[in-house]
Amino acid sequence: MAQSPQRRDLTQGDVGRTLLLFALPTLGSNILQSLNGSINAIWVGRFLGEGALAATSNANMVMFLMFSAVFGFGMAATILVGQSMGRGDVEGARRALGSATGLVMGGAVVASVVGWIFAPDILRLLATPPEVMDMALDYLRVIFLGLPAGMLLVLLMMGLRGVGDAMTPLWFMGLGAVIDVGLNPLLIAGIGPFPQMGIAGSATATLIANHVSAIGLLIVIYWRDLPIRLRGHELRWLLPARALMKTIVAKGLPMGAQMVVMTLAGLAMVGLVNRRGVDTAAAYGVSQQLWTYIQMPAMAIGAAVSAMAAQNIGAGRWDRIAQITRSGILYNVVITGAMVVLVILFDRPVMALFLGGDSPALPIARHIQLIVSWSFILFGTTMVMFSVVRANGAVWAPLIALIVALYPVRFGFALFAEPLLHADSLWWSFVLGSATAMGLAAAYYRWGGWRATRLVVAPEQEEVEEQALASGEPAGRIQPAG
Repeated sequence: MAQSPQRRDLTQGDVGRTLLLFALPTLGSNILQSLNGSINAIWVGRFLGEGALAATSNANMVMFLMFSAVFGFGMAATILVGQSMGRGDVEGARRALGSATGLVMGGAVVASVVGWIFAPDILRLLATPPEVMDMALDYLRVIFLGLPAGMLLVLLMMGLRGVGDAMTPLWFMGLGAVIDVGLNPLLIAGIGPFPQMGIAGSATATLIANHVSAIGLLIVIYWRDLPIRLRGHELRWLLPARALMKTIVAKGLPMGAQMVVMTLAGLAMVGLVNRRGVDTAAAYGVSQQLWTYIQMPAMAIGAAVSAMAAQNIGAGRWDRIAQITRSGILYNVVITGAMVVLVILFDRPVMALFLGGDSPALPIARHIQLIVSWSFILFGTTMVMFSVVRANGAVWAPLIALIVALYPVRFGFALFAEPLLHADSLWWSFVLGSATAMGLAAAYYRWGGWRATRLVVAPEQEEVEEQALASGEPAGRIQPAG
């Protein structure tokens, strides 16, 4: 199959240059996603006030938890897609992504229903302030309705990056952002022919944007005959074969659990912050908005490292893996460090967009930012090393390291240092947790047995027979080279 001009062969060329050129479109997607969220938060804060901003912060954390419950399967499929493409096995890549799509969409529908039903109980567990409970519930329930479309959109984008196409996801992230940002004020305030929906209008704008983008991306995938499309008999791969499903679940559950662990830690932190009042909750919510920008380079570089390492492992190019890791860490330190400096220098005028210049939450937010922001350089370095080891199927060590860093270390410090540091114990716990995670990641990367791990999927009997009888191309095998 001829290579699309949008696709990039990640097993050839200078490692540093290839990684950077592949990471930049992903970074662009992250920027658009973060701008989208921030502008929407500005609309909510300006139209509906600080209480509504705190409500969306609580609800978004819950939504991300449900998202995480099925997201690991997509991560596992992306690694399988990358390794298959590294071997030149396009059919194997399609089979992996088709299986993951069936699993993820089923899980997303279940999560959407469960989330809608138990939304009030979840918000109460978060200690959501009573004065914002109704707004948080209205917002959260609409967000749950849009979860399946959002999951499909992300899964398709991950699959495209797995085959080396980072540009197509960028265009559709832009489309979704324009729709979401444009509809937010119209649906919140009821401008023109649009109904006045209040905070539910913000969530409805996101729901519409996700559906339009997911459907549009599917159309383009088939129109351009991109490698991850399924046609004819390939559609049956949406019902995964047992061996492939076993691999996706075995690798996807620990990776999904990592996101769940991180989200639960975030929810627990929200609960601790909420107990300090609405001003601190609003300040923390705005700080999280800025942290999304600081994290963008690390997330983009981590995604690029994962796809690039998977393709090179599939191609047997182990000589490039250490170079990929070093380049990823270097880019993270330089770019994330620059983001931290910019955010610290311009935090007040940016935060005033959300809170207003006279808000009592503003000095609290600036104080939080000054303590926590620098820890994201450590977070990015951890992301790079974990992305490399996961690209070869090593998923348990990163999960264990994350649990240790977040729970006994971060929350242990936050609780036991509280009498001495008061609220600052919460903010300094981020720094200590990030440093611990980076140390554990470095130790496992250097001395762990992740290089010996293999993503092996034995073909089932019916697949063997099908391959023997086929007169065309042999069926793809989800199995790494040597």
